[in-house]
Amino acid sequence: MVDHTKAGAHPHPPTRVYLVVWGWLFVLSTLAYFIDIWHVPQPFKAILLIAVALMKAGLIVAYFMHLRFERLNLVYAILAPLILLLAMAAGFLPDGVSVLLNRP
Repeated sequence: MVDHTKAGAHPHPPTRVYLVVWGWLFVLSTLAYFIDIWHVPQPFKAILLIAVALMKAGLIVAYFMHLRFERLNLVYAILAPLILLLAMAAGFLPDGVSVLLNRP
């Protein structure tokens, strides 16, 4: 069992903060639903849905995974997937270009 009374343990925010974050997650989920059912052009719809998903992920990581109080872990949680995504895109880009150029 983890003892949170030691020095260096991060303080927990009051319950009101979690309820406000839950409210924002509900609003963002509702917004994503309406973005999906509205007649938004497809590329714009994808960009909006990705933006909403990133905002929701940021709230969950910051508050419910308690990384808001651990700045270094928050930076690692954001930068590591971004670096891996860029490496993967750079690795698969030549194959994608090759397939695109060799289409009949």
